[in-house]
Formats: sequence, C-alpha cells, structure tokens
Amino acid sequence: MQQYSELLRTILEKRGIKTEAEALVFLNPDYERDLQDPFLMRDMERACVKLFETIDNGEKTVIYADYDCDGIPGAVILQDLFKKVGYTNYEIYIPGRNNEGYGLNSQAIEQFVKKGIKLLITIDLGITAVSEVAEAGVGGMNVIITDHHLPIRSLGEGGLTSIVLPKAYAILNPKVDEYPEKMLCGAGVMFKFVQGFVKKYGELYKVKEGWEKWCLDMAGLATLSDLVPLLGENRVIAYYGMKVLKKSPRPGLQKLLSKMNIDQKYLSEDDIGFMVTPRLNAASRMDDPMRAYELLATEDEVEAGILVDHLSKINDDRKTMVTSIMREVNKKFEERDLKEVIVIGNPNWRVGVLGLVAGKITDEYKRPVFVWGKDENDLIKGSCRSDGSVSLVELMTETSEFFTEFGGHEFAGGFTVDNEKIHFLEEALSTSYHKVKRDVLEDEIAYDIKSDLSAVNMKNWREIEKLSPFGLGNPKPVFLFENVKVENIKKFGKNGSGEHLEITFSDNSKNKVKAISFFSNNDSFDVPLSEGIKVNLLATFDLSRFRGREELRLRIENVL
Repeated sequence: MQQYSELLRTILEKRGIKTEAEALVFLNPDYERDLQDPFLMRDMERACVKLFETIDNGEKTVIYADYDCDGIPGAVILQDLFKKVGYTNYEIYIPGRNNEGYGLNSQAIEQFVKKGIKLLITIDLGITAVSEVAEAGVGGMNVIITDHHLPIRSLGEGGLTSIVLPKAYAILNPKVDEYPEKMLCGAGVMFKFVQGFVKKYGELYKVKEGWEKWCLDMAGLATLSDLVPLLGENRVIAYYGMKVLKKSPRPGLQKLLSKMNIDQKYLSEDDIGFMVTPRLNAASRMDDPMRAYELLATEDEVEAGILVDHLSKINDDRKTMVTSIMREVNKKFEERDLKEVIVIGNPNWRVGVLGLVAGKITDEYKRPVFVWGKDENDLIKGSCRSDGSVSLVELMTETSEFFTEFGGHEFAGGFTVDNEKIHFLEEALSTSYHKVKRDVLEDEIAYDIKSDLSAVNMKNWREIEKLSPFGLGNPKPVFLFENVKVENIKKFGKNGSGEHLEITFSDNSKNKVKAISFFSNNDSFDVPLSEGIKVNLLATFDLSRFRGREELRLRIENVL
C-alpha cells in the first residue's frame, strides 16, 4: 500500500481494503476483469434463446418496466438492443404509479393477450407476480422475468419457509440463483441480459463485441439512482456508467443537463442523485412515466426539448406538493404523541409523492414512517421508510394481516391497507416493532479523517476522487474538523428563497473554508449555528463548477 498517499491509505483501510491487491482492484475498476459472466445466471441461456427465437420468428414482444429511475433506464437498454438488431415488433408498457401501482397487473395482461403478444419481458418487477405470470401463460405468452427484488416466501410445515417463484419461461434475478453479485439493480440485471445476448448472438446480427458498453450510461444511471451498494460489479457498472454518461449522445439526456446548467463532461454522482433522478421520477409521481422513458429513448432534439420543459415543470409542482404536505404533517404532530412507528395520511394526498414525504419525516423524527393517501381507484396506498432500526419487510410481514399488499426493501417499501384497518395500523406496527427491531449501538462520531482546515485543497481532492463514484456502500470520506469557528452565515437559494446555507469556518491557523448545506437552517444540526461560536464540524469535500468556475468547498454532514 506504500505507493498510495497517507490520506488514501487511511480511507481505504477504514473501508476494509488493506492489501495492495484489494486496493488495485478497488481503485482501478476493469470491465473485462471485474464483470461477472452473464451466463452464471441460472436461466440466462434459456432467456437468450427464447428472445432470439421471438426475434427470428418476428413475433411480438412487450417490455413491461417499472415506473421509476431503475425500470425506465432498463427499458431503454433493451430497446437499444432491439434497435441494434433491427427488431421492431415490440411495445413498451410502463404501469401508472397512481392508477395501476407497482408490478404486473391483470388488466394489462388481458390487453396483451388480445394483441397476440408472444413474449413478455419484465424489468425491475415480476418476481412476486405468481398469479399474473400464470395468467399470461394461459393467454399464450412466454414470460422472461428480469428483477432484483426478493421473492415471496411461504411458511410451510414446522415453521420452515420456502421460496415461491412464478412459473415463468426464464427468471433472471441474482437473489434467486447462484449468481455471485446479489445486489444488482433492475437495470443492472437487464444489462447482464443484453450482455449475454450479444455474447451469444452478436456475430449473427453483426453487433461488434463490447457494443453493450454504450448501454452503461443507462445501467450506471439506474445503479446510482436505485441506491444499491456501489461495490463489486455495481462499482464497475457505476464507474464506467459515469464515463459513458459524460459522453452519451442521447439528445434527451443532453437537453436535460443543459436545462439544469450542468456541463455534461463534468457530470457527477451528486448531479445524478439530486438533479437528474428527481426529474425522471417526477414523470410517474405527477403524470405519466412514459414521458421519462420517451425523454431517455428519443433521438429527436425537438421532442427532447419539449419533454425536458414538461418534466422540469412537473418536478417543480412535485416540490410544491411535498412542501405543502410536510406543513400539514408538522401541524398534525403538534397535537399527537409519537409512537415507535409513525403512521400518517390523508385521502387527498397524492400517492406518487408519499415516498418523498416518508423520507423527510424519517430524517426529521428518526423512526420508521408509513404515509398513506388514496389512489385513483379509491384504495388506501402508501409508502414507508425506515430509520435503520428495523427492516420494513420484516415489520410488515409481522403485521401482514393489516395489509392487502406490501413489498419493498429493508429501508423502503409500499403497501395497500383496507379502509377499516388503517386507523389501527399505527398501534399494530408499533407492537410488531418491538418483536423485530434491531439493537442499534449508539453511534460513535463516524468520520474517516481528523484534520484541520488546511486539508481542504485540490491535491487532497484529487486523491479522494480516485475512490469515486460515491454512493451507498462507498460514501464520500467524512472529515472531522475540531474546534473551528463559525465566521459567517449566509442564506442562499433559487429566487432568493434562502433555503440553503453557506457558512465560512476558520481554524486556529487562520485557514478559512466555505461550507454549504442544502435545505437547512441554523437549527438543522446537533449544535444550533450562530456567528462567532466554536464547533466540531463533520463534512465531505465538494467541488462546485457553478457557471464554469471550479471552487473546492465542504458539504456539511453535521455540526457537533
């Protein structure tokens, strides 16, 4: 490890990377070396052959993708392949978040049967759709499921659980077979499918080996958006995904970045997470998810421009809606005692934005939160988020008699509840909470490096950058700056809103550094801020390129 700087060595060791060989692999992702063979997925061969036969026979396929920034880029990847091999007999179907909800649904399958569709390929969904896949089979369709969610488990004799899988023609899901990388996102699984297909049939269609690398912009976008750990194969997909995104010729992506004043060649993971993903997700939350798909898939500059303006507008509407719901939430909390699990809702709240609301409440009140509204079919539906003290899937399984449907991950999920049971849900979840909660140790102050403000320089930033892309499982290194003085506090924001903070800190050696905190005020931290006081600052490095000018500053994690 001696060839690396002390700063880099310290950060790598904090992340459990202690040998020369491990450091080499982590700091230099390699496409050929680090990507797994797609045929390690149990049904990959079967799926590729079925797709080839369908294309060869000119039969009709439907691509059925989830409505978020994982399923939609996944659909673009498969469409790219179809375009490359000259296959045109397919359609894209993305269910509406507010009227159809997540997953395969019977009404859509009935439509496909009437249209004579022969192959149904799911993206980012389908692993729990046992009855819907059976229905598709009865209707004469073969189904290839590509998904990364957990399957249904059923309780058998003696309390043993067994996995229940849909009877699909092929299932590509690392969580149900021996594939080494378990944490791929939905579009990551689709990327492996395309990679496998090109490997097997590329020559036949005159597709050059490695062509699929151009799809890494979409696989990378989804991997960064879907909050899967950026380790192993995901690190490679995100690393090369960022390289392709910076050069991507897609007009929709270029227009979107231009609208947000982001220079494409300097695109960062933060730009993806805070700017690009919310606008793409706004389509399903506020309107029709097809708008986001059309934006990423279009080759028409004019159409791209119109779609970007539309998504930007509905994203602003989405922000206004979330702010208004949060005002209502905080008002309700003034007059109620908060239990271990918070359940809150209103029939008038739009189901599509409730995940964002749940996330905000969890951040503020540090407990699991379930937020509900009514969808267009008058069903009570909602989203939940965990503070890390409990797995939501375990919590909902323990309280399953209250839900007509539920699913998701450890930290995020969705649910449907009977009208008459919603008023008892908080009590039931809070009781179940004690059965499944984890022992969370009181966190020590978590940081990677302790330093003074002289460490904030471009040389160190270049070292830190070698660890990128940053995200879940590979966060930006956190620095602890002790006993620094708050010199100046300035508010800033769009149209003078003042919703963000810019603070100047100084240390005893007269070093001065600017730090920013978005959507914050003086009371947002463990220690309330005021000019002149001395504090301990936890922060990450942040390189701003606002209006083309590079400025290294800090982004505040907390003030202690």
